[in-house]
Amino acid sequence: MGKTQLYTARLLVVGLFISFGASAQKMEVGGGLGGMLYKGDVSTHLNPRFYRPAGSLFFRYNATRSFSMRAGAAIGSFQAEDRFSNDPLQQARDFSFRSTTSELTVDLEYNFLNYKATPKAKNWTPYVFAGIGLFNYTNHVVKSRGQLNFPLGVGFKYEIKRPWSVGVEFGTRFTTNDYLDGLGERTFGVTTNKLAQGNPALNDSYTYTAITVSYTFYKIFCP
Repeated sequence: MGKTQLYTARLLVVGLFISFGASAQKMEVGGGLGGMLYKGDVSTHLNPRFYRPAGSLFFRYNATRSFSMRAGAAIGSFQAEDRFSNDPLQQARDFSFRSTTSELTVDLEYNFLNYKATPKAKNWTPYVFAGIGLFNYTNHVVKSRGQLNFPLGVGFKYEIKRPWSVGVEFGTRFTTNDYLDGLGERTFGVTTNKLAQGNPALNDSYTYTAITVSYTFYKIFCP
């Protein structure tokens, strides 16, 4: 190989590494710890009494200063009990449940402030997100896989010390399912309690709240 070819090859290698480094500045991995809350036939509003622990991992691609794409996985559980309701019918039903769940989601985030991948930027911003996902759940009546959910929520992230960031997030998972609690239109006859039948007009949902920590790949590798 001649000197010109060798020099050209070196330039190409350096260019590839710089290109990778520039892209890497947009990539972020992290995880979160928090909890889940259920809303449905047994708990018609979000009751902190039923808060259950949950955790997650995610990969985020910061496409622009305003928009990011994120893929995540989470695992947790939710529960509720009729005996804590003010509704006499629910108290008479005296139903309780606990469901475990896992999910895979993809969503789009919009940052209200510029989130810059530059060394001296003061990176912090509130954001909103929306997306789609698949989740599994298991309770004493139903074991279901591959159900659709639709994440929608808000968050705040702050880069405390490059490349580490922390954040807080609240999101609701809307579903097309009415059996997260084991109660639904067809539950009658499955359980021993004849009052244990859900409202078919309302689908169940659950929320995930988390404190997050993430790492952004800022380093540019050179040969």
